[in-house]
Amino acid sequence: MLEVVQEINSYLSDYVLVFLLLSVGLWYSVRTSFVQIRCFKEGFSKTFGGLAKFGQKQDSGMSSFQALATAIAAQVGTGNIVGASGAILTGGPGAIFWMWVIAFFGMATIYAEAVLAQATRVKDEKGNIHGGPVYYITKAFDGSMGKVLANFFAVAITLALGFFGCMVQSNSIGATCSTAFGIPSWTVGLALVVICGTIFIGGVQRLAAVTERVVPVMAIIFLVGGVMVLLSRIQYIPETFGMIFYYAFHPEAIIGGGFGHALKTAISQGAKRGLFSNEAGMGSTPHAHALANVARPHDQGVVAIVGVFIDTFVVLTLNALVIISTLYTADGILHTGAIPDGIGKANLAQTAFGTVFGAEAGAIFVAVCLFFFAFSTILSWNLFGKINANYMFGKLGVKVYTAFSLLFIFMGTMTSSDLVWELSDMFNQLMVIPNAMALFALTAMVVGAIPKK
Repeated sequence: MLEVVQEINSYLSDYVLVFLLLSVGLWYSVRTSFVQIRCFKEGFSKTFGGLAKFGQKQDSGMSSFQALATAIAAQVGTGNIVGASGAILTGGPGAIFWMWVIAFFGMATIYAEAVLAQATRVKDEKGNIHGGPVYYITKAFDGSMGKVLANFFAVAITLALGFFGCMVQSNSIGATCSTAFGIPSWTVGLALVVICGTIFIGGVQRLAAVTERVVPVMAIIFLVGGVMVLLSRIQYIPETFGMIFYYAFHPEAIIGGGFGHALKTAISQGAKRGLFSNEAGMGSTPHAHALANVARPHDQGVVAIVGVFIDTFVVLTLNALVIISTLYTADGILHTGAIPDGIGKANLAQTAFGTVFGAEAGAIFVAVCLFFFAFSTILSWNLFGKINANYMFGKLGVKVYTAFSLLFIFMGTMTSSDLVWELSDMFNQLMVIPNAMALFALTAMVVGAIPKK
C-alpha cells in the first residue's frame, strides 16, 4: 500500500500540484496587481493593530485575530519542523528556495481563499456561521457538478486533516517526546485525547480562546531558540543562504543523480512540503477566515497574507537556517550530502539544535516546540474536518467524526509515520484540485473585493 500511495503522490506532486499551485498563485498575483506586496503593510496593521481585542468574546464566529491564530495554528505544525527537514534531506537545501517561491505566490492565493470564504459564508437559524471551500465551490459551479466537487473536497479534507493529518501531528509529538523524555508514545496519545477532547466539546469559542493564546507563545519560544543558534553560527549564515540559492538550481551536487531528476526532486519537495506547511491553495485555512467578524472580505484577505508570511518566511525559514547552518556547512555531518545512519526527518531538527544546545537539551527544546506546534494544528484541523462533516452529514455526522478523530489521534502516536505522511500528502494534494478550480472560476468576485483607490 505504501508503494502505491507513493506512486500516486509522486505524480501529483511532480506534475499536478506544482502546476496548480504556481498557476493559481501567478494568476492571482497578476489579477490583483500583486496584492501580497501592495497590501502587506495593511495586513500587518490589521493583524497586530487590533490586539486590544485580544480575548474578547464573540457572539458568533471569531475576531479577526482569533481567526488568524486558528489559521496559523493549522499552518505552523510538523510541516515547519519535520516537513522542512524531510524536504531538505530529500531535495537538498535548495528545496527551501522553492518553498519560498510557492509561498510568495501562495500569499495571493490565500488572499483569494479568505475573500471567497467571507463572501460565501452563511448563517444557520441559530446564528452560527458556516463557511469554507464547499460553499464557494457550489457558488462557482451550479447544479450537480458543484455538489460533486464540493463533496469530493469535503471527503478529502476530512481524511487529509481530520484523520490522517492529525495522525501525522500526534505521531511527531509521540516520537519527539519519546526521544527527548523517554515517555512511552501511548501515554502521550492518551493525554492528547483527553486534552483535545475537552477542547473539541467546547466548540469554536473554546478553540479560539486556546489558539489565540498558544500560537503567539509557541512562536516566540521557537524564534528565541532559533535566533540563539543562528547567533552562535553567525559566521556560517552567508554560506547557508548561498547553499539555498545554489542548490536550488544545482541540486544534483548535493542529492546526487542527473540534473533533471535532481531539479524535479528539489522543486517537488519544496512544493509538496511548502503546501503542507503554509496550506495556501489547499483549502484548509478558509474555514477559519470564514468565521472572522470583519467589515469587508478584503479585510480578512490581507490578514490571511500575513499568516503565510509568518508560517513560511519566519518560522519555517528559521528552522531551515538552523538545520543548514549547523549540519550542511563545512563542519556539519551532512556537508557531503551523505545521510548518516540514525538521521531522519523526525530527528533532524533535534540534531541541529543539539549541535549548539547539547544533544539532550536540543532534543527537549524541539520536542517542546513541536508539541505546541502539532497540538495547535490538531485543534484547527479537527475544526476544519468538523465543518465539512457537518456539511455532509449534519449534527450526527459531527459526533461520529469527533469520536473517530480522537481515535486517529491516539493511533498516530502508535504508528510508523511513513505511510501516514504519504496518505496525508495524497489527500492534501487531492483537495487542491476542486479548490483551485473554484478559485479560477470566481476570479471576478475576488478582484471585485479589492477596494478601489
